[in-house]
Amino acid sequence: MSFEKVVFGFFVLLAATLNFGFFIGDLTNPDAHNVYELYAAVVVNVIAVILKFGDRTQIGAIHLASSLVASLQLIAAAGYYVWATEYGGGLDAHEIGSVVSLSGGAFLANIVSVVLLVIETAGFRRR
Repeated sequence: MSFEKVVFGFFVLLAATLNFGFFIGDLTNPDAHNVYELYAAVVVNVIAVILKFGDRTQIGAIHLASSLVASLQLIAAAGYYVWATEYGGGLDAHEIGSVVSLSGGAFLANIVSVVLLVIETAGFRRR
């Protein structure tokens, strides 16, 4: 068992589950979406991006692209959250809906990354 692959798989799955945890819930209720979970999802997604650098395979390139998309959307969601709470009129149904929508796009990219991980693992042959 490769410790590097365990760590990689751990962060890919943790990124998806944290993002899902923030995403799920009433779209218009700010109390249903924990801001700390959003920030944790951003941090874990950025770590997953860093772990994907150095893989020179085609599937590694798609892994990296999907993680970059997820990270960018989560950073945008966190930025919009901060802007709405600090400089906007507060966090109402419209603002939380926008934040959760951005998180949903990131969640879709995380799903692609998890599917690629499963495909890569299923295609792995012991040598």
